[in-house]
Amino acid sequence: MTSMSTSSGASGDAATPTPHAPARPDEPDGSDGSDGSTEPDRPDQPDRPEQVDRREKHRLTSLQGLAALSLDAMASVAYGPEAIVLVLAAAGAAGLGFTLPVTLAIAALLAVLVASYRQVIAAFPDGGGSYAVARRHLGRRTSLTAAASLVLDYVLNVAVSVTAGVAALTSAFPSLYDDRLWLCAGVLILVTGINLRGIVDSAKAFVVPTAVFVGSILALIVIGLFRSAPVSTQTAAGHASALGDDATTVGALLLLKAFASGCSALTGVEAVANAVPSFRAPAARRAQRTEVALGALLGVMLIGLSILIGRFHLQPVEGVTVLAQLADASLGHNWGFYVVQFATVVLLALAANTSFGGLPVLMSLLARDNYLPHVFRLKADREVHRHGVLTLAAVAALLLFFSGGDTNTLVPLFAIGVFVGFTICQAGMVVHWRAERSARWRLKAALNGLGAVLTGVSTVVVTATKFTEGAWLVVIALPLLVLLFERVHRAYGSIDDRIGLGRVPEAPHRDRSLVIVPVSHLSRLTCEAVNAAVSLGDEVRAVTVTHDDAEDREAARELRRDWERWNPGVELVELRSEHRTIGRPVSQYVRRVYQYHPGTRVTVLIPEVEPDRWWQRLLQNQRGAVLAHAVRRDTQAVICRLRFRLPGPGPTPYDRKTLNVPTDRAAQDPPIDRTTHNAPTDPTD
Repeated sequence: MTSMSTSSGASGDAATPTPHAPARPDEPDGSDGSDGSTEPDRPDQPDRPEQVDRREKHRLTSLQGLAALSLDAMASVAYGPEAIVLVLAAAGAAGLGFTLPVTLAIAALLAVLVASYRQVIAAFPDGGGSYAVARRHLGRRTSLTAAASLVLDYVLNVAVSVTAGVAALTSAFPSLYDDRLWLCAGVLILVTGINLRGIVDSAKAFVVPTAVFVGSILALIVIGLFRSAPVSTQTAAGHASALGDDATTVGALLLLKAFASGCSALTGVEAVANAVPSFRAPAARRAQRTEVALGALLGVMLIGLSILIGRFHLQPVEGVTVLAQLADASLGHNWGFYVVQFATVVLLALAANTSFGGLPVLMSLLARDNYLPHVFRLKADREVHRHGVLTLAAVAALLLFFSGGDTNTLVPLFAIGVFVGFTICQAGMVVHWRAERSARWRLKAALNGLGAVLTGVSTVVVTATKFTEGAWLVVIALPLLVLLFERVHRAYGSIDDRIGLGRVPEAPHRDRSLVIVPVSHLSRLTCEAVNAAVSLGDEVRAVTVTHDDAEDREAARELRRDWERWNPGVELVELRSEHRTIGRPVSQYVRRVYQYHPGTRVTVLIPEVEPDRWWQRLLQNQRGAVLAHAVRRDTQAVICRLRFRLPGPGPTPYDRKTLNVPTDRAAQDPPIDRTTHNAPTDPTD
């Protein structure tokens, strides 16, 4: 009927021991200290076969990984080609003729990135992507910059994906425009809820939308290649052209800007490498297959759509997406057109799932290395980093709220972070190949070096062109995140030094122990608490806080009378309080005990009822939590919270009206040690 959870009076840390360092003394054994539903990820301990089977069931196959981790990249075909066209439109029809060459350059960069991240997966099977590469080869500060860039990209991806999906929906149904913020919140709650059930469940839920979108885009491309002219232009009819009136010349700067804008289609390519531990064994091989499939599908769709743009001589128009024009031109304004549009809306809204699959794993690695709170290291039963999922959802909700659900407010902030990560990862892999010197290492290093140059230039161009549009926020947020990581790391280092982590402590010894039990009335809960206390300590004292008013004085007299009738052999101490508070009087009493008995180990045992139903917790006065907080904050006492589970109906050994313990009960108990350790007499005795 009873259970106890104990914590130190000092600030505790529910962290998971890293396999590279000794276990922290304040870390739990397989639970988060609350409901036992989460456990740390401990790769250094062997698992039982049934544990392995249970974990594997909640991990991804290659196909599921494609659905869970590729939505961001897949959905980018809806806005990647359009971003190229909008830039080249400034040069008129001549500029639009360079759409395919720019896309081919992006596809070449995509191939380099896929090949690179395939090698990253093999070299770093614990996940982490650019953070893991930089951590090993480029130093601490660079790795934190990579991690910060990925964090920003993942958070912004959630906000941009949700708002873009809702924007596509409100374009089809304009009456919903004023409710777009609530629609964004609903989509975010839906995606968060699915991911809290596990990444496998989210993958299963998103397989069909992903398949429909990819199938519809491929069908659009194949059918369009057999068309010599657009079947329909109804979608663009009546809309103003976005083509530049005073066409500029097609120069290197314009092409470079178009290339940088089109590279937004590459966001999400790194997600698979970041989430390798989410795959079933052999995880690295499955992740590599998923990365290659993602790159192949994305490359085919980008090139195919660009070919159709040139074949149909499409021009950007106000209020209509390029993808919508392509669907109209290739399939006609019929049910096929609406299938493409609907699939695009759904996939854009669900593309946020990529972040939910990658960021919690990255946060877990940062927590392992003491750069984030260790709570992000914990996993739930379904192999979910629950705290990482909820934190991502909360930050994304704030972005949605402050942007008003407007995509254009968030887009200028997007993609900068991921290109910083791309550049760092490529540079780190160059160092990796130079150090490893495996077969054909020069060719691999050259490819990664080329990728580093291309992504580095793209990072500079994107940042410069979008700086005044809001990119300056990312430029400020990136170093602030790095400083936050370092501050957390220093805090953990300071704690480790003070507790002597990694050093052999002195031999354990036994001290005098005193258990203090706060009581307010006499009941079976009190009896259980005293029974537990006399089993734990050499001496037990019950304390009750009284206030200076008639009602409380009468209650104190009744408690004293009942206590003497019960006669448990435990002293009842009254603590006077001028204010109606219980935490401060008890913590002050504990401090006085330490003052007069400096060698005493004090435990404060707080009895609490564990209700049958979760909603019954709302009926409790929460005094136990208030008291535990005050004692933990002000003293070094051990806090023991005894959970008393209510038994079923029937006779029990305890009856307040009939219980009458013999007066010689105290004589039957072992003698109480009153040793004072050469300290003055405690006036509270």
